[in-house]
Amino acid sequence: MKPPETRYARSGDVRIAYQVIGNGPIDLVFVPGFLSNLEVHWEDPGYSHLLQRLGAFTRLIQFDKRGTGLSDRVDNRDLPDLETRMDDVRAVMDAAGSGRAALLGASEGAPMSILFAATYPERTRALVLYGGYAHFYSAVMGAEALAAFLGNAERTWGTGASLAAFAPGKVDDARFKAWWARFERLSVSPSAAIALARMNAQIDVRHALASIRVPTLVIHRTTDARVKFAAGRQLAQKIAGARFVEMSGRDHPIWTGDIDGVVDKIEEFLTGERPAPSHDHVLATLVVARLAGAARPVAFTGDRLWSDRLSRLRQAAADTIARHGGRPLGPGTELSARFDGAVRALRCAVALRDLAEAFAFDLAIGVHTGEIALLDDTVTGRALHIAERIATLAAAGEVLASAIVKDLVPGSGLHFVERGNLVVEDGDSRLRLLAVMAEQHLEPHRRPIRTAGLEILSEREREVLKLVADGLSNAGIAEQLRLSDHTVKRHVANILLKLDLPTRAAAAALIGRNR
Repeated sequence: MKPPETRYARSGDVRIAYQVIGNGPIDLVFVPGFLSNLEVHWEDPGYSHLLQRLGAFTRLIQFDKRGTGLSDRVDNRDLPDLETRMDDVRAVMDAAGSGRAALLGASEGAPMSILFAATYPERTRALVLYGGYAHFYSAVMGAEALAAFLGNAERTWGTGASLAAFAPGKVDDARFKAWWARFERLSVSPSAAIALARMNAQIDVRHALASIRVPTLVIHRTTDARVKFAAGRQLAQKIAGARFVEMSGRDHPIWTGDIDGVVDKIEEFLTGERPAPSHDHVLATLVVARLAGAARPVAFTGDRLWSDRLSRLRQAAADTIARHGGRPLGPGTELSARFDGAVRALRCAVALRDLAEAFAFDLAIGVHTGEIALLDDTVTGRALHIAERIATLAAAGEVLASAIVKDLVPGSGLHFVERGNLVVEDGDSRLRLLAVMAEQHLEPHRRPIRTAGLEILSEREREVLKLVADGLSNAGIAEQLRLSDHTVKRHVANILLKLDLPTRAAAAALIGRNR
């Protein structure tokens, strides 16, 4: 989706950037947390999905607080207090032509929304607080932890290092971590981040809770990594008539984890109706491939033909995906696709890996089955995030699948080797991961498999064959034997040729019988 136009509201001498999304009957002002940048929001699939869902049943107004994102910068030595920032909300509503609106305060945006609702009840239709708090030191972190956070920000701001403190379930997601680093840099400078963190530490709006007289919904994740669960429950207890909703998960940002679950609760609260079932949510098997490097990187360093080879690989990959019945995940995803069946997805993943090797590239591929959302022919949803995380854990030249996929392909001829576990975003469960081995077309009547003859292999080839049988990838063998990937590939090819074997899996089976 193309981002909406960014406009500016004047609040005193400061201009506040804002956007309006949707044409619903209810105005909803989204008050963000510590970080925000109206344009960078749309670069993350989770964030853009959140905004589109909210804009589907409201007229959503989002803005960058003064000193952050696209709004005017302010003197770090003279930062605005919470009351001044609260007036910025009123200025944005005036500029957007909103006389009365519901407020969605997320994280640090919650206390600002609380103060606004207590001060301007006539302009507040309802209040939704997600991952919020009233008192920083008791809800977020104490003085010692704050000092450590500020010290880390001083050294690493803009690198994405703060992600672990906000969304630990996303730390291994290379794409999200790179986006988060950009999000840091384009939200605030290092000095501003430190100054804002110190200012936020002074937040205490506990006195305002008893003054709120508008319908209020409080949503909090049970193992929230940033704001204590008790802080959310305390908000619901202190605000008269507030409704409290507990949701699973530990990642703090509202645009991570079960986004649809959060938005469903908000929609039901504001409209009085449960969201209608959406037909654009389907079950699919996702193949996500990342370029792990060129198989012969030194030979092609600085070679202008490198981009040509990559372009030809992408074209050939698109043909391979189409031949297996796959569909691209969205624009610019020539090496990744979704499939209606798990077997077709796995066969395509193996074919893509082999195709990349033919072009002298290594792919690391993740495969997962789950429910996805289709928005403008682009795939979003939790299943995609899991598939992307699996791809980041796959070694070069490896197809790594979740146990969910394995359980869907009995009798397919595909074989799997255990590769550990992935901690899913709720932090309470683990997903088994398995490496996909080539299928065993042994064809005994036409290609008899030798049951002996290992003596024709060299000592090094026998070492490599043993590690193949142990389930190691070429990269794993290369690391253990301190060889190059290319040398290992050559040894494997020689082993298969000498033993007259069709696949690595057949070689593994052979040495297993000899053992």
